[in-house]
Amino acid sequence: MTSSADAPASQALPGVSPWLRSLARVTSLTVLPSCVWRLAIAAGVPMGWGPGSDLHHSYYPGRESLVLIFVSVLQECLGLLSLGLVQRWGEELPRWVPVLGGRRFHPLLAVVPAALGAIALTGITVLGASTWSAVNAANPDAPTGLAGWMFDLSYVPLLLWGPLLGTLTVAYWRRRRIHG
Repeated sequence: MTSSADAPASQALPGVSPWLRSLARVTSLTVLPSCVWRLAIAAGVPMGWGPGSDLHHSYYPGRESLVLIFVSVLQECLGLLSLGLVQRWGEELPRWVPVLGGRRFHPLLAVVPAALGAIALTGITVLGASTWSAVNAANPDAPTGLAGWMFDLSYVPLLLWGPLLGTLTVAYWRRRRIHG
């Protein structure tokens, strides 16, 4: 683990502990398993969905794959944004941005979307997890057995995304109030 003192000068921020840096990395990785699972479907890998499902491997690869790829890329980009809550680019625009580069921005520009995202993610993932068994039981084409376990293991980390993002958001807000 690197400390703030060991980080490059462009990344070192006062008040960001190694623990928070690690938490941001873990937060950004919570989306990866579900993205990989979705990309496997997009590539045509059978993932346990029956022939009556839109996710059956016979539909992929194809034009429908683009939707799954887009959702995965978008989700991964949103997951990586949590790193901005512990790095300099989460406080000021990068110098390469024309005209505004290097300027600090108000903390609420990061806190409001991050807090709303944390609340939405927590609600969506908890609702999804709590209803998955009923949805699965009502859908004969849903994955079962090993495929069902793979699906579950791919999506369980998403349950952590909202609460971890919320923790990082609170830490960011507190740090920006103290250190500017």
